Amino acid sequence: MGVVVYLRFSITQHTRDIELLKSLIKYLDCGYYRSSPGVDYGNFVVTRLCDIYDKIIPFFKKYAIEGMKANDFTDYCKVAELMKNKDHIADAVLEEIRLIKAGMNRGRSS
Repeated sequence: MGVVVYLRFSITQHTRDIELLKSLIKYLDCGYYRSSPGVDYGNFVVTRLCDIYDKIIPFFKKYAIEGMKANDFTDYCKVAELMKNKDHIADAVLEEIRLIKAGMNRGRSS
């Protein structure tokens, strides 16, 4: 089909908090730290679906996200479930994932 679907979890912080982001790698036993040249921030990133499903999602269900990001997390969990069940392969589900993604973060109406 020419479409690749993957989940990525990322937390971005100023470079002064690099140790905090790196401590997440050890604490959650997954992910990696990524910085970009010329910017003053870095990212804790998790891309393995099993780590997202088994570590990241349970952590944030236990320690609930508040505010607008809570809605994004709910949508993120929906997509993770679709992908875990391999439902994302069907055309209709791919379109559902596209719509969910379009409504997340800055695409969400308040």
